Amino acid sequence: MSKCEQCIVREFSALKALNKDELLKLADCKTSYVVKKGEVIFDEGDHLDGIFCVKDGVCKLTKLSSNGKDQIVKLVARGELLGQRSLISEEPTNLSAVALEDMTVCFVPKSQVMDFFNENNKFSLGMMKNVCHDLKEADNVLVNLAQKNVKERLAATLLYLHDSFGVNEDGSLKLHLSREEISSIIGTATESCIRLLSEFNKSGLIELSGKKIILKDKKELRKLAE
Repeated sequence: MSKCEQCIVREFSALKALNKDELLKLADCKTSYVVKKGEVIFDEGDHLDGIFCVKDGVCKLTKLSSNGKDQIVKLVARGELLGQRSLISEEPTNLSAVALEDMTVCFVPKSQVMDFFNENNKFSLGMMKNVCHDLKEADNVLVNLAQKNVKERLAATLLYLHDSFGVNEDGSLKLHLSREEISSIIGTATESCIRLLSEFNKSGLIELSGKKIILKDKKELRKLAE
């Protein structure tokens, strides 16, 4: 079993507030497992009996819209926690979490999390800050959908994927999203997304190589995104 006190990932979340004794308790009760690409970590409406710490990999948080399509609300990467809001509010999850690539996650039972929450002020404050940050991000998504056109949203999304997840040796975006997933983030039909990517390709903003996307003119993309 990996030792929580030696795990660098915990430094990225509220878990960094735990002391050595608490980290030993965490190591004793947590469960680590691999989630394969495409597998569901939890579904919208589930009652969670703990939180998940993402040790490696990326997942998407999705919301089922009225037309039956999944809207991608957020991408969650290494070091982030899943299920905090549901745990604190004692409500079912309002989003689904699905692995975009093979992941390693650690599950911490609710009883242990709530012990930390009640006994460690820095931990509970960190959890609340994370939840507030998620709410702020959700507000920004709503504003972007309302105020930016689809081209601007696509440019902003491509830059976000570049800046947050990096590139491969050939310069292509490291996090591979399907055209359908990109369209879900920017809130448009898949066909429109494909057409816009083709436009960006022709105008030299990006280069399409099969399913790979390479950002060729980040300066112009940033102008467009703003």
